[in-house]
Amino acid sequence: MSLYDSYFLMSPDDVIGYVREKLTFFDEGASLECREIGDGNINYVFQVFDDHGKSLIVKQAGEATRISEALRLSTDRGRIEASVLQIEEELCPGMVPRLYLYDPIMCVMAIEYMEGYSMMRTAVIRHEKFPKFADQISTFMVDTLLPTTDVVMNHKDKKKRAASFINPDLCEVSEDLVYTEPYTDLNGRNNVFPPNLDFIRREVYEDLDLRLEAAKLKFEFMNNAQALIHGDLHTGSIFINQDKIIVFDPEFAFYGPIGYDVGNIIANMVFVWINADATMSGADQSAYKKWVEETIRDIADLFIKKFRAAFQAKVTDPLAQTPGFLDWYLDSILADTAGVCGLELMRRTVGMANVKDITTIEAPDKRLRAERIVVMLAKNCIKARTAFKSGGDYLEALFRAVETADSYN
Repeated sequence: MSLYDSYFLMSPDDVIGYVREKLTFFDEGASLECREIGDGNINYVFQVFDDHGKSLIVKQAGEATRISEALRLSTDRGRIEASVLQIEEELCPGMVPRLYLYDPIMCVMAIEYMEGYSMMRTAVIRHEKFPKFADQISTFMVDTLLPTTDVVMNHKDKKKRAASFINPDLCEVSEDLVYTEPYTDLNGRNNVFPPNLDFIRREVYEDLDLRLEAAKLKFEFMNNAQALIHGDLHTGSIFINQDKIIVFDPEFAFYGPIGYDVGNIIANMVFVWINADATMSGADQSAYKKWVEETIRDIADLFIKKFRAAFQAKVTDPLAQTPGFLDWYLDSILADTAGVCGLELMRRTVGMANVKDITTIEAPDKRLRAERIVVMLAKNCIKARTAFKSGGDYLEALFRAVETADSYN
């Protein structure tokens, strides 16, 4: 009988034994070391390596989050994540890590260690530029999202697939932390920067029009089974270097609105701009902010261009081929994109899980200003989401938010 025949949460020593028993990745008898490297809120992530430079990642799903024992989650999310990685590899080869193993008993995945890559959030906080990113991420989104919709898939096949990716526990996390708590502090878990408490009360908690629009978006998220979305697509779920990106961590995946992924990416690039604005100066700041602005614009515009081309090439539903349908379909995605961009901006500033791009801003006055810019932009994206039709619209809204925040009393 194996130690790993029933579930338990592993230590680094347990992981070494597990790898020896379950995988043939390392040479027999190789000396192995293991370290826990996870810095996320949910899972346990280990790097296992030998003395010849070979390495892999072992990720185990715990039964509770790492930030709160009260947040209990189904470990079936590991199966969902492994399955999504396989689908994404088929649709967009080379843009996700190789999957070596999924073990449904231990709720463990073994995946490729991304040697020569940085986690994107870490790299952009160091103010590194990645000129290919907008082109790469827009390709990834179009190539993994559109083919999983029922404008392309056989309708029965799509319904069966949607059923296999029902992900209630992690959807509930998003429904609470993204769509509900930032606007109500319903469970008293919001993590608000103290100097901005009165500002958040006036501009967020007391704005019932904002809350109404967030409610509309919440029920769109809950009921629009449009495509197999990543569900947590941001700079912390991307490995990157100057040549490639590798998208990982799709455990929040389910059938939801396409705009959820696109809006998350745009919002997280706004955080990159916000951090640079608050922590850099002079010519370096100007050059870096210019790259971020170009990236925000290009992500939106390239997504639109590539989505149109892919739709026309791949659509199979006869009514979806009707003139005017593509424009209607894409307009709804763009409105969702802007709305979700606002939701992500808000929840990472006001909600329970703040983002390092902001929390690492050391000067209190600069952090206060940064958060006010984010909140003002977020409100615009949520309330006026149907007006966002291009990348330039996000930049105009960002610059207006700066002016508004700077004039706020």
